[in-house]
Amino acid sequence: MITLDHSPVQSDPRVLGGTLVFKGTRVKAQTLLDYLAAGDTLGDFLEDFPTVNRQDAELFLQLAREESHSR
Repeated sequence: MITLDHSPVQSDPRVLGGTLVFKGTRVKAQTLLDYLAAGDTLGDFLEDFPTVNRQDAELFLQLAREESHSR
C-alpha cells in the first residue's frame, strides 16, 4: 500500500487493483478530475460521492495542481 503523509489518497493493491483512491473509500481520485473536466463542480462530485470529504477533495486538487506546475 502506498500512502504519503498528509495525502488524501492512497494506492493499495487490495483496493481496486491499486488504483489511486481517496483514503478510506473506493472512490477513484481520477473520478474527481473527470467530473471537473466534464464541467461539473466539486459540490456535484461530493454530492454523488458522500464518502469523500471536502477537505480531502480540495487537498487532492491542490496537490494535483502543484504537480502539474512542477512539470
